[in-house]
Amino acid sequence: MLADFRARLAANGLPFRAAIADTPGAAWALAHYGQDGTVAPPDGQAPLLAPLPPAALRLDPQAAAQIERLGLRSIGQIADLPRAPFGRRFGQAALTRLDQALGRSREALTFQRPATPWFARLAFAEPISAPEDMARVTADVTARLCARLESEGQGGRRFEIAFHRVDGKALPLTIGLSLPGRDAVRIAKLFAPRLETVDPGFGVEVVTLMAHDVEPISGRQARLGARSDAALEEGLAPLIDRLTNRLGVERVWRDQPRESHVPELAASRARPLDAPASQARAWDPRTPRPLRLFRRPEPVEGVMALTPDDPPTQFRWRGRLHRVRRAEGPERIGEEWWKGGIEDVQVDHLRDYYRVEDEAGGRFWLFRVGLYADPAAPPKWWMHGLFG
Repeated sequence: MLADFRARLAANGLPFRAAIADTPGAAWALAHYGQDGTVAPPDGQAPLLAPLPPAALRLDPQAAAQIERLGLRSIGQIADLPRAPFGRRFGQAALTRLDQALGRSREALTFQRPATPWFARLAFAEPISAPEDMARVTADVTARLCARLESEGQGGRRFEIAFHRVDGKALPLTIGLSLPGRDAVRIAKLFAPRLETVDPGFGVEVVTLMAHDVEPISGRQARLGARSDAALEEGLAPLIDRLTNRLGVERVWRDQPRESHVPELAASRARPLDAPASQARAWDPRTPRPLRLFRRPEPVEGVMALTPDDPPTQFRWRGRLHRVRRAEGPERIGEEWWKGGIEDVQVDHLRDYYRVEDEAGGRFWLFRVGLYADPAAPPKWWMHGLFG
């Protein structure tokens, strides 16, 4: 791997030094201060780090210089010192860097990703700060980027605008689309409610806009309402975009079928306008499921039912008595026994579901766990969902 990486860098004319070790800190130290091309054996970075200078630990330059002024010329000398006095003298950050290099503590890595090529920038002769100016430049930079996207038949799912203040601070805002798009007016409208959260300070001198998750899209004739894709673009997609950017991505979703007969596992979340998964089967219309399925079934009390498998004639739920007028069932649903041992399948793991309607027209989905055969362990009833 190291040889391949070195060959690729050399082919591109890039100067480099490379090393491999168990930890990022050790690899960095060996690449910068050790021998080029060093490969540390597993758990063997400590002897290779020992002769390197303190600066190899990625310390603050002032701390590294102070350590060397005290006569500590190598990492091995630092590692041999008592931890408590060293930490009091040079801070916890120095101990953390030492532990990260030696593999005593973990280090989170932040990977550098290539910048998106879909980028637009506007610079101003004088800084701006008025709200109407912020809205205008947002529309301008969006129009510029969307014109480029349209010319190349592309659309983006996520757009990030950044307002660069005169003090050097950048204030980013991000919006997302349910379908790839390049409608500048629509994208600017999604940014508009968030502009009031931007503090321009002493003024904004540059505004940039980037498009992410860019993919090819075909041109749509927006006025042909008979076409389903045009209808999505004109009506449903903008609505979903407004809801998603206001409420959050995690709160706007749709159900899609999943291969499981267990009610809690028979659906999964998908993005609202994503195409249905080709492997998933549609829900069986012969076994309807409630529109509202409770995350956890709720206990039902006061159930009256004829044994062994008749539906309930009345039940009490949330303190209210319901008298059943119509009922269907039972539909017996067992656990996914193939995911465990066959010996684990028990009667207590079976559910008998009933669709019932009370005298007020409410429709409920109840299930019974257990059988009436054992008087010492009567069955229990649970409410799992509501129809309508």
